[in-house]
Amino acid sequence: MPVFDDYLSPHAQQALIAGLFIAAGWWVVALQNRRRDAKLRAERIGDVQRALLAEIRAHVVALEAQRLDEDEARQLLDGLRASGRVPVIPTQANDRIFAAIIDEVHILPASVIDPVVTYYRQLSVMAAFAEAIRDQARKDPARAVEMFGDYLGLTEAARETGHEAMRLLMASIFGGERAVQELLEQEERAGAGRIAAALPGELAELRDRLSKRSSDRSGL
Repeated sequence: MPVFDDYLSPHAQQALIAGLFIAAGWWVVALQNRRRDAKLRAERIGDVQRALLAEIRAHVVALEAQRLDEDEARQLLDGLRASGRVPVIPTQANDRIFAAIIDEVHILPASVIDPVVTYYRQLSVMAAFAEAIRDQARKDPARAVEMFGDYLGLTEAARETGHEAMRLLMASIFGGERAVQELLEQEERAGAGRIAAALPGELAELRDRLSKRSSDRSGL
């Protein structure tokens, strides 16, 4: 290369050119590896989210089918109290997928991790409470029936947390983390709007109660 003839010998120029080609090759390979790793990570995140969504949805559907309204729950508990029987709560395994990928939960979008973990934590609480009911049934069936009433409340909480986890997982799967953030921001704005709309009435009611209380005291 004539430009470098005054500075480098032909052999040195050849070595320099070879070094530049090698460095460029390393850079290209590194870039390709990063792209490949990012693609594999995105695919893994999608696979984990879809698997969790399927597991949560299956359980939530079952909870919906078993759901009792207030009157039905009261009638069930009254019948159990009258008969002295304690319902059998089967041991369930609705967290197998979560247990299998628990070491990878950190790869999920941050806004999705919390509702998913909250749902599975609720399942753990239910499992522990069900075991306590089984133990209590052998000692004090009447107490076990009352505990079963509390267990029904836990299933309702699991249904609600499951719906929340499903909603955010679906937003993340089909729209990415930006869609999740937009959904959360919309809900935050809606919640703030409801508070702002209800606040004047609540303050007026509070003032009326305080005024009435002051009037009652002045009449003593």
